[in-house]
Amino acid sequence: MGFESELKQYIARVERGLDLHLPSRETRPARLHAAMRYSLEAGGKRLRPVLVLATAELFGRKDETALPAAVAVECIHTYSLIHDDLPCMDNDDLRRGRPTAHRAFDEPTALLAGDALLTHAFALLATAYAAQPPLAQALVAELADAAGSRRLIGGQMEDLLAEKKADATAGELEFIHLNKTAAMLEAALVMGGLVGGADAAAQATLRRAGRGLGLAFQIVDDVLDATADSATLGKTAGKDAKAGKTTYVKLYGLDASRQMAREQTDVALAALRSLPGDTRFLVALVDSLVGRAK
Repeated sequence: MGFESELKQYIARVERGLDLHLPSRETRPARLHAAMRYSLEAGGKRLRPVLVLATAELFGRKDETALPAAVAVECIHTYSLIHDDLPCMDNDDLRRGRPTAHRAFDEPTALLAGDALLTHAFALLATAYAAQPPLAQALVAELADAAGSRRLIGGQMEDLLAEKKADATAGELEFIHLNKTAAMLEAALVMGGLVGGADAAAQATLRRAGRGLGLAFQIVDDVLDATADSATLGKTAGKDAKAGKTTYVKLYGLDASRQMAREQTDVALAALRSLPGDTRFLVALVDSLVGRAK
């Protein structure tokens, strides 16, 4: 099976999992659950849940045991996007090619939908893995750390502080994206490894891959924000420059940023290739991401 066909199969599994593990639109209050599903069902690359599933399979877990963990990761990611788009944050009108949640519904509903997705992620892990308490504890701890005040949310805070900051440093930029972006990619890989029974050494290697992938992914996003149009991106293009944000392109320029993305991709690929088993799909997935900015 080719890479594209395999990726489509993973994404189809994720879509089925989202439908299975989320309250229906009719669940009271219906408006809240409709907003949750509106944001989750908007599509996107599904990179993080696919990483969970593919990594679990790499370590021998071929069934659907990893699916709730994959859905939980996507719930956290989608909540972060809903909140990121709010008027008090990036004030964006477009996400994944359609109106953002606060535009499609209203600001209070979008805020609560994000809150509900955040909470649902941990409830799902606790219930889906209740029969395996050590695994449930490890998954909850991993996701909570990645999504908490020192990582995802902390990176977002530092990102806000860096807006319109003329003297932002390379170290500050790296901190933002090791946490705002890379943390959840690390978590996706490690959580897949945990479900598959990866040992401590393999988990450390997965973290190294997630760090490289996260930085590469963010640098590519910065390049695309500066070079692509909104239709291509599925979100508002050029908003970073308009907001005065500190980005890799602003700090290093386009050519150097593309080179940095390639270097960080190579770090991720080297880590993945050092793992046991058939890593071809994961390697192809990571390698495809940097190509977006060519």
